Amino acid sequence: MKSWEVVIGLETHAQLRTRSKIFSGSSVAFGAEPNRQASAVDIALPGVLPVLNREAVLCAIKFGLAVNGNIAPRSVFARKNYFYPDLPKGYQISQFELPVVSGGGLAIRLGQGDEMREKLVHLTRAHLEEDAGKSLHEDFHGKTGIDLNRAGTPLLEIVSEPEMRSSAEAVAYAKALHALVQWIGICDGNMQEGSFRCDANVSVRPLGQKEFGTRREIKNLNSFRFMQQAIDFEVQWQINEIEEGRAIRQATVLFDPDSGETRAMRSKEDAHDYRYFPDPDLLPLEITPGWIEEVRAALPELPQAMKARFEADYGLSAYDAATLTASRGMADYFSRTVDVAGRERAKLCANWVINDVRRFMTGGTRDDVGEPVASEVRDGTPGRDAIRVSAESLARLIARITDGTISNAGAKKAFVELWTGPQLDVDEVINRLGLKQMNDGGALEKIIDEVLAANAKSVEEYRAGKEKAFNALVGQVMKASKGKANPQQVGELLKKKLGG
Repeated sequence: MKSWEVVIGLETHAQLRTRSKIFSGSSVAFGAEPNRQASAVDIALPGVLPVLNREAVLCAIKFGLAVNGNIAPRSVFARKNYFYPDLPKGYQISQFELPVVSGGGLAIRLGQGDEMREKLVHLTRAHLEEDAGKSLHEDFHGKTGIDLNRAGTPLLEIVSEPEMRSSAEAVAYAKALHALVQWIGICDGNMQEGSFRCDANVSVRPLGQKEFGTRREIKNLNSFRFMQQAIDFEVQWQINEIEEGRAIRQATVLFDPDSGETRAMRSKEDAHDYRYFPDPDLLPLEITPGWIEEVRAALPELPQAMKARFEADYGLSAYDAATLTASRGMADYFSRTVDVAGRERAKLCANWVINDVRRFMTGGTRDDVGEPVASEVRDGTPGRDAIRVSAESLARLIARITDGTISNAGAKKAFVELWTGPQLDVDEVINRLGLKQMNDGGALEKIIDEVLAANAKSVEEYRAGKEKAFNALVGQVMKASKGKANPQQVGELLKKKLGG
């Protein structure tokens, strides 16, 4: 049987975080009644002229710097001509031959734990453009309505090279890009509201063949889970078609989440079909070196740099550092926890954030392939209802473990109470739940003596070299102390009394 190689490239539309549209002063706030945020410019009344939003350009510069791309000193806006009811001008203002950003790359993380590896996905370009309106097909008695609120919304279209070889790689890339645009504050990343949408160009070719196969573009994927399902179905469909002797025709397809299948919507256009030409109403966009350096100086520390710093400064593994820098909200939370707890406790802080905080944020599950977790960044901080235990409280809880006030098991119980209950002080929760360890040497020695007297057989077995017997004795002491004895202290005292 012939082996196949999958070839995937993604085109991503990130809605830029501006207050107004890219060429008009209309609001871009989500949720307004239809056509309440469409100005004369947006609906293309005769005689109106577009004026470029400087903030949108600033966002593009930030992105170019974040991916080590080339920021063009001079780029040009073009008219992309096509006719559709929600495109009132009959063309979309976009960029074609001279985009604002070209090149660059994005590192993605694949695998887990010791099996984790990184791959660099190169970018072709990122260009500024306006969004179209929206066709509404529901509640119109068999007719279609047009809402032009989104018309003119500023977008940055980010195009990758066709370097991904599986749906898992495509999802990893989309997640990394989703995290980055939020990290640098240019997009809110809200996929449900259409702020971050991906089109996947998918083709297959015989393993070893250099020429690409015919691609089909899956449009408007606004869910990581649906992206993986759509690509997997499309790949298998294309392989089946070719093996049954049918040719793949270039097309634009949609994914139906209910059936789990893709279906052709229209034949795929090439660039010449859009009759691109420079927009005569807009001057070329010129970006000075001084502006670029000004933006560079204001950028936050980027994920790859922070990951390297966590490894170097705190001795974290590559996997732990990558997990903590998967979103800016998580990275900032970890950093604040370490600031309070102390650098010497950084590894313990990382364990708690990765294993406990993340688990509670995702409802007790790992978010390996699903939707973005509630922690994703808004304004550089964890999102709504994301982390219910402050970094300061977690740091104090960790301090109570290291100073012997509570056991690790007790800390887990306190953490659950801190997360699910009212916002209480850590020490108050420890006292209320009776989680303090027994550190009174005299009282503990008395319990140990009683356990040794009642478990003579285990004592004999330990002295005969059976290590399991020692563990059994520790368990009996912990049981007798109702879990309040310090396990480390119990072990030390037991060995002393047993002459070990």
